[in-house]
Amino acid sequence: MIIPSLQYGTRILRTADKRHLAKFMWNFGVKGVRSVNLFKKRMKEGVYFPPFLYISILNSCNLRCQGCWVDVDKPQVKIELEQLNKIVTDAKQHGNSFFGILGGEPFMHPELLDFLAEHQDCFFQVFTNGQMITEKKAKQLRQLGNATPLVSIEGTEIVANERRGGKDVLNRTLRGLDNCLDNKILTGVATSLCRTNIDDLLTEKWLRTLIKRGVHYAWYHSYRPVGPQPNEDLALTPEQARRIREFVVNMRMKLPLGIIDAYYDGEGRGLCPMANGISHHIGPTGGLEPCPIIQFAAENVKDGSVYDSLTQSEFMKDFRETAAQHTRGCIVLERPDLVLDLARKHKATDTTIRKTALAELEAMKPRNSQWLPTGDEIPEKHPVYRWAKRIWFNDFGVYDAMEANALPESAKESKKKESTVSG
Repeated sequence: MIIPSLQYGTRILRTADKRHLAKFMWNFGVKGVRSVNLFKKRMKEGVYFPPFLYISILNSCNLRCQGCWVDVDKPQVKIELEQLNKIVTDAKQHGNSFFGILGGEPFMHPELLDFLAEHQDCFFQVFTNGQMITEKKAKQLRQLGNATPLVSIEGTEIVANERRGGKDVLNRTLRGLDNCLDNKILTGVATSLCRTNIDDLLTEKWLRTLIKRGVHYAWYHSYRPVGPQPNEDLALTPEQARRIREFVVNMRMKLPLGIIDAYYDGEGRGLCPMANGISHHIGPTGGLEPCPIIQFAAENVKDGSVYDSLTQSEFMKDFRETAAQHTRGCIVLERPDLVLDLARKHKATDTTIRKTALAELEAMKPRNSQWLPTGDEIPEKHPVYRWAKRIWFNDFGVYDAMEANALPESAKESKKKESTVSG
């Protein structure tokens, strides 16, 4: 374990631009930790403002991925630069310094680089297919020094073309990836694992290929069959979800590569970053959404302060509490009926351009998500990941009520006595 960690640290220092690395360590590392601590402090007061905001800055994309829930085939809708700056400036005033930038394809936004340049005191993770990152843009990103591209790779040549609805998809993506790496930008590769790519990309061989290429971190997502054309044949089985978790935990111990996951705490228990309030999403139309795949909103950033809107939103509060009371997994996949009820209860706006989100929810059938059965959890083995999750990435106690209700009466009484003694 010690040797891979040392190799990873050495590789980062050798392959990343030093100024870029310093901005990452300060704006994401030091200030990011501070933003989570502020979040936890606010939570105790019943105030929820996520330390990590994700913003889909436009709907347009040059690809047509299977199961995409974004209206990439519709006329372009984007958040203008002035509004983007207002969102980030407002969030910064409350301790935030890290933002995820999504699309569509973010590099199709004509003012993306101007936006990044405006906020040198922040760090951005840009979710991209990489195909529009030319050598010139990569040099600009290095000069700015405050953004890490997270390049999505969905399979080998044949699978990539099928999954992403294009030709020569993998090679064009790899050119953009290499442009970033050649310019010594901290760069990651993301994969939405599904049944057609899991055997190719959830392997040690694939991760070693990324390391050899110079990639600094990997992020495995799980494919979610949602949106206007959900492909349920691609959805993962419970056994595959467990396989992903086990693989990630083991590879963290073995390889000099950062491996991110957003679905589990240090004990291996499932969690949802929306349910614990650590992140929420702003869609291309400005709607404040619980997460990217829940395309309903009761508030809009155009109506005022993003902080006031999120902290005062009954819609968001109800969503967090309902999700935490019913599942440690994805409420959209496991309980679409509850999502439908909440959208109707709060008279939430359909934030899609297609305006079919309610009908899509009505047609969904419940299915498994990342939540592993009790007793089947796979705890972190790597001490650094385990420590970091325990402090900064866990459920923050939001699932306590659900778990207490799931206990047999004898266990509940025992837990109550333990609480009384510790108090």
